[in-house]
Amino acid sequence: MKIIVKAAFAAAVLLTAVSTSFAQSAQASSASVDAMSTGEVKKVDKSAGKLTIKHGPLKNLGMDAMTMVFRVKDPAMLDQVKVGDKINFVAENPNGQLMVTRLEKRQ
Repeated sequence: MKIIVKAAFAAAVLLTAVSTSFAQSAQASSASVDAMSTGEVKKVDKSAGKLTIKHGPLKNLGMDAMTMVFRVKDPAMLDQVKVGDKINFVAENPNGQLMVTRLEKRQ
């Protein structure tokens, strides 16, 4: 009987851990989608590694909609877009410099 109780307890602990992990993963995925902002590419400056984006509110940075210049985390991002493209992106402010850290072209 003690073995059955121990096994049931171990199964309950394992199930709780798996459920918690799944819930945290779902929240993280939802948070990353919520952190994406929308915008339109106004200028691509490959030599400077920058994009000019007319964007909606940047909720994660507490900024209103405007047109701004951003550095890009990876220069390859500049090859993914051209002027006029509608995009979803994540902007962050590491070390006081605005930077696009994730970029997706909208369909």
